[in-house]
Formats: sequence, C-alpha cells, structure tokens
Amino acid sequence: MDFKLHVWRQKDRNSEGRMLSTKVEGISPDTSFLEMLDILNQRLIEEGDEPIAFDNDCREGICGMCSLVINGVPHGPERGVTACQLHMRSFQSGQDIYIEPWRAKAFPVVRDLSVDRGSFDRIMAAGGFASVRTGGAPDANAVPIAKEQADLAFDAAACIGCGACVASCKNASAMLFVGAKVSQFLHLPQGEPERKRRVLKMVDQMDEEGFGNCTNTYDCEGVCPKEIKVRVIAEMNREYLRASLSHDET
Repeated sequence: MDFKLHVWRQKDRNSEGRMLSTKVEGISPDTSFLEMLDILNQRLIEEGDEPIAFDNDCREGICGMCSLVINGVPHGPERGVTACQLHMRSFQSGQDIYIEPWRAKAFPVVRDLSVDRGSFDRIMAAGGFASVRTGGAPDANAVPIAKEQADLAFDAAACIGCGACVASCKNASAMLFVGAKVSQFLHLPQGEPERKRRVLKMVDQMDEEGFGNCTNTYDCEGVCPKEIKVRVIAEMNREYLRASLSHDET
C-alpha cells in the first residue's frame, strides 16, 4: 500500500509549524499506524533528515500516549481504538493522510506531533486519588460493593487520559476526562471520605489550566478509545454542585 502523508512539523512550542508532504510506499495492510511512522522515520534518518517526533509507549492501547489527529479525527477513523491499535488496512492505498498533534491551549506542542499533557497530571495531583489509610491489601470480598456500582466505577476507570476528548471538542473541554476520574471514586467506598474536596479541587484545577466548558456535542464520547460515556460529566456536575453548596470540604 502507498500513501501520501501530510505531517505537522514544528521545531518547538515557540516556533511556527507547517505541514510536510511526503510519501510512503510498500506498506503492509497489517502494519500499525505507529509502525508506519517508524518506517517513515527510518527513511528520513537514512536521508539525513530529522525524524518526526511523536508520543508513544506501550503500543497496546493502555498508556494513552499516542496523541495523533488523523484526517481530522483523534486516533483516526476506527472507533474504540488508539492510534497505536489502528492499522493501515483502515485506509485506501493511494489515500492522502493528514497527521496533526492535539490542538488545545492546555496541550502545547513540544515538537512535531508531541504535546505536553502535564495539565492532566496537575488535575490528578489536585484530587484524583484516595489518601485514606487502608492498611494491607484486604481480601477481594471484604468490602461488599454492588455489581452495578462496581461496573460503573470500572467503566470510568478505563479512561487512559490520552486527551482525545479535548482534541475533539470545539471548546477543548476536559470534562469527560475529569468526569471519569471523579466517577471512578464516586461509586466506591474508598472514595467517600474525600468526595467533596476531590471534585472541587479537580474542577478548579481544570479551569485554571485553561480547558473550555462542555456544550453537549458529545464529540468526546465519539472519539474516546475506551468509549467512556458522557454520563460521567453529568455525575461530575451534580457532585460539584453538591460540594459547592456545602461548607464541609472534608
């Protein structure tokens, strides 16, 4: 398979970027999208050019590092997959493919396709954890949790923090991400002691980072590789309202 690629190149966050057009040829349909970029980079190195910088780690759809907008869609045309799980058989041979980084004020470009997602780390540090002392690891069934609640918590915990929701949103909102992290603890007893403080601190940090608000277009749900549902945003909004009306932030 042959493709014409249009790749965003940017030296650093203070430089102007541009689209570089190039071709890749003889690509197997079973090659993953990131492997295709590896092949391109190997050719660029052999030709004495700078390789294209892009984020990647596990390449198993778990780490959330592969932050690529492919033909205008975060993670590409297939639903429920990350860019590293996307294969070239999802495209037509001879097709033009446009590859860009996440576009958001809170995700500044570091170089080429690599962005700084430290804003997510700061949101998590603000309240995305349970600091209650639990001692040693309890038996699996020591704390009974209804299956419905456990399933809701697990679904939210599937979020890998990739930022596709931000990249797809016209407002660059991070509410699906924050909502997932709030919802994860909301349905578990371990999250109860810090419940009010958690949502207040995480939402406040989200606003401080410069993310936009949600206007219910549901683009975030459509591109989420873990298919997190927008119900987590509604849960977060309810939790934030309850906590805001209370003077007890413990």
